[in-house]
Amino acid sequence: MLAAPTVAGMRRRAVARAPGRVNLVGEHTDYNDGLCLPIALPQDTFARVVVRPDERIRIASAQQTSSWSGDLDGCGPGRVDGWVSYVAGVLWVLDQEGYDVPPGLDVHVAGSVPLGAGLSSSASLEVAVAVAVHALSRPLLDSGERRRLVEVCRRAETEVAGAPTGGLDQTAALLSEPDCALLLDFQDGSTTPVPLGWSAAGLELVVVDTRVSHALTAGHYGARRRECEEAARALGLASLRDAEEQGVHRLTDTTLRRRVQHVVSENARVVGVVEALSRGSWTRVGELFTASHTSLRDDFEVSCPELDLAVDTAVAAGALGARMTGGGFGGSAIALIPTDRVEAVRRAVDAAYAEAGLGPPGHLDAPASAAARVVEVSG
Repeated sequence: MLAAPTVAGMRRRAVARAPGRVNLVGEHTDYNDGLCLPIALPQDTFARVVVRPDERIRIASAQQTSSWSGDLDGCGPGRVDGWVSYVAGVLWVLDQEGYDVPPGLDVHVAGSVPLGAGLSSSASLEVAVAVAVHALSRPLLDSGERRRLVEVCRRAETEVAGAPTGGLDQTAALLSEPDCALLLDFQDGSTTPVPLGWSAAGLELVVVDTRVSHALTAGHYGARRRECEEAARALGLASLRDAEEQGVHRLTDTTLRRRVQHVVSENARVVGVVEALSRGSWTRVGELFTASHTSLRDDFEVSCPELDLAVDTAVAAGALGARMTGGGFGGSAIALIPTDRVEAVRRAVDAAYAEAGLGPPGHLDAPASAAARVVEVSG
């Protein structure tokens, strides 16, 4: 929790928190108008915004040695970079969209979402800042405003930070519910809570952080998105959501064919996981998780040896299923594990990493948690 500012006279301020996320299944489908199934994590980011009497914007983080100072005009595209761009970008888009953004602000952030772990620390940061600034003028955050802030944060990440996100992470941070996954349909914009129920069945979802840092701005993510857009054009489709299994073979380019094969099969896996959850078919959920990883590794080619090792070891040690989560090229894997096997799986993964000459991975519990909220408004 962020400490209150020690200034003479209380200035208008707000504090908000936003969670990281894990995507259970439905990877690289959001920007293809597809289906995704994320949960919010207990790991989160807090943002404190304090109105200044001048027209200076100051941005600082408990996790970073660098800070930034400028004005609101300097928060836009091409004016900031690095981690600051995710914060400044939110301020710029809010102002562009007509929100009441004070011209002078002190913004301080602190978080527990591991950086570069594929758990959406960036969206957690964006959403916490957006909710805090929104609360300065409108403390109540209804469902309509939450959906509008999703687009604000998506624009900030795409237009200012330079990561072509599809909106999955921001939606999960703003609309998730405790003990539920969130079924997202990016074609019609619908969101449906999906009760999980695996805790009562003696199962836990755990995260293995490979500690291979990934960054959506590194170019691989954008390349996959461009390939999907090219494939859709080749098939004469508005998006790959409308692609069908039989149509995949019309593509002569083998790379594009594999990309489409992943998207088509991944959308089907999302439907399959939702159905299996409703029946309590935990073995089937695990099978679909592992099948998703295989597709991401072979057809979409976004895995890495460290992720593959975590997934293969977890399944061999007793997990019902496991898969990489997030954009890939590093980051984290998830595994659905009987509670009495969790520690054994973690030890097995640690041992496999050591044997491979890799540094120790991180381990996080991943109960489905609540969406972003306003913590405090005063002044």
